[in-house]
Amino acid sequence: MKKYNFNAGPSILPKETVENTIDAIKDFAGSGIGLMEVSHRSKDFEAVVNEAVALFKELLHIPDGYSVIFLGGGASLQFCMVPFNLLEKKAAYLNTGTWASKAIKEAKSFGEVVEVASSKEANYTYIPKNFTIPADADYFHITTNNTIFGTELHTDIDSPVPVIADMSSDIFSRPVDVGKYGLIYGGAQKNLAPAGVTFAIVKDELLGKVSRAIPSMLDYRTFIKENSLYNTPPVLPIYAALQTLKWLKSLGGVEAMYEINKEKAGLLYAEIERNKLFKGTAALEDRSLMNICFVMNEEYCELETGFLQFAVSRGMVGIKGHRSVGGFRASTYNALPKEAIVALIETMQEFERNN
Repeated sequence: MKKYNFNAGPSILPKETVENTIDAIKDFAGSGIGLMEVSHRSKDFEAVVNEAVALFKELLHIPDGYSVIFLGGGASLQFCMVPFNLLEKKAAYLNTGTWASKAIKEAKSFGEVVEVASSKEANYTYIPKNFTIPADADYFHITTNNTIFGTELHTDIDSPVPVIADMSSDIFSRPVDVGKYGLIYGGAQKNLAPAGVTFAIVKDELLGKVSRAIPSMLDYRTFIKENSLYNTPPVLPIYAALQTLKWLKSLGGVEAMYEINKEKAGLLYAEIERNKLFKGTAALEDRSLMNICFVMNEEYCELETGFLQFAVSRGMVGIKGHRSVGGFRASTYNALPKEAIVALIETMQEFERNN
């Protein structure tokens, strides 16, 4: 039976990424040495980093004055690293979910934090609107896609201060005006590579302005200066990220992928709205293209376990919703083919007919 991977992260990767990385594990760049054994100081691996950075800049149309670096520690370390490097007096945060809340908690160790708005009272089912960003803040932090709750910011925010964005789960899924951001970061395990590498796109002029001393391993400038090779980097995930970037370029880039993602999400949201058994959980205008959350309608709530078992029996993997929301979650990242969406819709329709 064919399996369809809807896991929220670590998640599905393009088959080209998986196959090319497997080949490199056996023999990297024709060296006779496997990728997991190669020196990160070798010219061949430095070329991998350079090409990955170049594709980041090309696919996202990153303007001059920004650096792309690869780090360890996941987005969770960035919750600390961002304020360590950028928060001198006050920072503003938009609270749209679990990860935004964790970022806020970490930032409070470094200075004053203003929560400009929150949707916590509605279990984060919408993105707050009409909030005011304090003009005297050092930066304004957002989480563009909320993996757990299925909401997403669909436009780039105009801000009087630098915007810092956690784009762990929607990077490369839609066009982004990078010039409107001071820093974009994310864990790679949702739309780019296996777990283990974190990317950061940093506006160089923002760095070096805080008065505190920053340890070398927590200073963005360290990794910019050393081309992400200050210490041993996560070699395999960086190589895999490069393969994903090549794959994305071959499909027409971010703009083409955005059209694909809108089609996939549109199909599934339409079925959720049509099917008498299900309902979506996120506000219509804020529904994510990457993480589609839905639950049973109240009158059919006793069927939740049955549908989950039925979906698993039909090859749907990772469809169970996060405990914070319940129900079901289909993560529809770039690498998920339209075929998987069609299979899930057919499963939902068959379950509806049977019940």
